[in-house]
Amino acid sequence: MTTPDTQRPRSGSDILRTALRRNVGAMAGGTLLMGMYQAGETAFPIALGLIVEHTMRDRSLGALGLSIAVLAVIITTVSLSWRFGMRILQKANTTEAHRWRVKVAACGLQPVARDVDLKSGEVLTIATEDADQTADIIEVVPLLISSLVAVVVAAVALGLADIRLGLLVIVGTVAILSCLSVLSKRIGTSTQEQQARVARAGAKVADLITGLRPLHGFGGNHAAFRSYREVSTEAKVQAITVAKVNGAYAGTALALNAVLAGAVTLLAGWLAFDGRISIGELVMAVGLAQFIMEPLKLFSEMPKYVMMARASAERMALVLTAPPVMTPGSERPAEKGDVEIDCVRYGTLRKLKFQVAAGEFVAIAAYQPRAAADLASILAVNVPPGAYEGTVRVGGRDLADLSVEAVREHVLVNPYDAEIFAGTLRSNIDPSGTSRMVPEAVEASMLTDVVALHREGLDYGVRDRGANLSGGQRQRLSLARALAADSDVLVLHDPTTAVDAVTEQLIARNVAKLRRGRTTIVLTSSPALLDAADRVLVVDDGVVTAEDTHRNLLATDENYCSAVAR
Repeated sequence: MTTPDTQRPRSGSDILRTALRRNVGAMAGGTLLMGMYQAGETAFPIALGLIVEHTMRDRSLGALGLSIAVLAVIITTVSLSWRFGMRILQKANTTEAHRWRVKVAACGLQPVARDVDLKSGEVLTIATEDADQTADIIEVVPLLISSLVAVVVAAVALGLADIRLGLLVIVGTVAILSCLSVLSKRIGTSTQEQQARVARAGAKVADLITGLRPLHGFGGNHAAFRSYREVSTEAKVQAITVAKVNGAYAGTALALNAVLAGAVTLLAGWLAFDGRISIGELVMAVGLAQFIMEPLKLFSEMPKYVMMARASAERMALVLTAPPVMTPGSERPAEKGDVEIDCVRYGTLRKLKFQVAAGEFVAIAAYQPRAAADLASILAVNVPPGAYEGTVRVGGRDLADLSVEAVREHVLVNPYDAEIFAGTLRSNIDPSGTSRMVPEAVEASMLTDVVALHREGLDYGVRDRGANLSGGQRQRLSLARALAADSDVLVLHDPTTAVDAVTEQLIARNVAKLRRGRTTIVLTSSPALLDAADRVLVVDDGVVTAEDTHRNLLATDENYCSAVAR
């Protein structure tokens, strides 16, 4: 049974409610301590007024000493309550932001439906900036309540001196918040639009970096840069708009707070001049009028932060509510099972039908490269079962009945353009640090020369996207990672297109040897890999048109010979 915290939130409001519910204890403690801080701050001018009142009447050293002791207690309370209150709230804020970052990242790593327009750059922005701003609600609510405490204490203290002073503070606070609520809504709308445009700019630059090499190849880099400049300019213009609205909000809040403080001071001065309040009460009123500006400022800024948190939460909801590419089942495939493609029709595939027995090494030579890509996408569960006709079975179970986790554990599809991450050779080969096949994988993928080239060996640093490696080195590193996983079923898509013929020959023999007894499917046109396979399936126009060993096909099939011979 799912709990409220494990259910996917349906909206930004759900996210905020979940964050608040999970941190009730921390927020209660933080609110209490921050309320004590604000009450202590408010008590300081009240104590000064009382000290002035009693000192002028008693004029004794004992009264002065007691006054100093009272001020010391107030100052100590203010200092300690602020220190520990903010520590509690910031810890809860940081922890909650971490939870949402992990949740957004987990959803971003799962395939989602094609009609959801979320790119990796946008998900990155949502998982960082928006998660942090959403978690700020943990601090905003206690600070809002503590600021309200300060305003109420000040209003009560002033009301005891003269009811008009207390009413002025209450009415003025309500008027200020009413004026600022209009601007806070504008801030929320503008901020949400700014976050969307910044996320689009991040997605654009991520796509640009990924395709930089091919863009340079056909001279499209300048057009791509212009496109990014347009998106970035839109984000800049919106950021300036948000800054203007924030500036107007802050200026208006400061001006209104100053007007209220001035009105309280003038009214207190007039009442003291008219003899309706004492000198001590005048000192208290002037002190509170100056002090009240800070909690009023904080109190008036809280709606802005609430709107920003809500806008960020709505952005996170886009990721967290994105429908999955498929509704996963709960079954698991049989260990070391076979793979069966039964009359699959998708993209360029037309009633594709074949079976790979458990432990078999099969190569698939697709005359149309798109057919190989479509098959790899289906096996990688990047295409929902409902989007294609036919059935895919792994280990005797329909792919639609398997959980995504079970498929990931049992089947590994290594794409031809697999990512290389910033880190080391070792962390790229064995990201989890649990593989016992790293040495064998390095040797099988012919990555040994790269390891030997650097004195750090497997601990040699790799830049983001493998920028300090050649194309062939990146491809062999990706292959080593796939082999080190030692999955029951391994699907390789063009794993040797960037290596020379001699290295390709060695890799083909090594892969066949290392994967003996494990189900292996290679989508390739490489003669070396085709020759190393137990059998070759020829796919033309989306169907299997021939099946035999590589050498028999070379001897009997002219089309095959012309397609794969180099």
